Amino acid sequence: MAARPPTLWAAVAPVLVGGGLAADDGVFRWDVFAVTMAASVLINVGVNFANDASDARRGVDSAERIGPTRAVGSGLIPARAMWGGVAAAFALAAACGIYLTTVAGWPILAIGAASLIAALGYTGGPFPYGYRGLGEVFVFLFFGLAATVGSRFAHDSAAPLDAWLLAIPVGMLVTAILVANNVRDIDTDRTMGKRTLAVMLGRPSTRHLYTVLMLGGFPLIALYAAAGWTPGLTATAVAATPLAIPPVLTVYRETAGPPLIRALKGTARIHALVGALIALGAVL
Repeated sequence: MAARPPTLWAAVAPVLVGGGLAADDGVFRWDVFAVTMAASVLINVGVNFANDASDARRGVDSAERIGPTRAVGSGLIPARAMWGGVAAAFALAAACGIYLTTVAGWPILAIGAASLIAALGYTGGPFPYGYRGLGEVFVFLFFGLAATVGSRFAHDSAAPLDAWLLAIPVGMLVTAILVANNVRDIDTDRTMGKRTLAVMLGRPSTRHLYTVLMLGGFPLIALYAAAGWTPGLTATAVAATPLAIPPVLTVYRETAGPPLIRALKGTARIHALVGALIALGAVL
């Protein structure tokens, strides 16, 4: 439960896209793909563990919170054990990174180290940027750009234009996952002094931001393919657009926890689906 399985799709999509683009270029390696996927998921799990423990330490998980139960805040897992889980997840991710470094060189190690530092700083450390409205920026940069381009780079030490371009819609959708989470918690976060971007913008503007992030990537995917900047069949990902409409409508209409939790899970599934369709289009 503490790993938050519904959100782990955020770690899968960029690796699928990077692998698909590597296959299109004829440089795909199964060992690199598997290890990159493991590293990405482990970092996401570590982030979720650290967020759970840090929020509990700062006392921001109140009884009024409408999201899923937090393991440390509810007393299900001691804080020390959770931090042990963080260390284990990050240690395994680091081992994966060392292997990938032997294939693609030191930039992989740099990306991994920066990702781990950013993960710990989200709600921990002296400047928890997740409490200062910067969470979405870092998620876009690390789970979007760095994860997608890094996943492609890991195969042959190359970062072609198509990886950078497709990292943008991938990053938009993964950021939408965080926005869906924060718009759900906006009232309790405001009460507890947790200044997420949603708290700063307010519910109406956050809903607009979520809509842009959910739907804005599809025209980009189509444009890239039409211009020949990315493999033509990656445009098949646009077929997922109708599936993005129900979560958007839910976020606009609802304020209660259960429907917004479903919207969050739906957002994560759409992110994974779009990543899979982009990857499949690149391979074909």
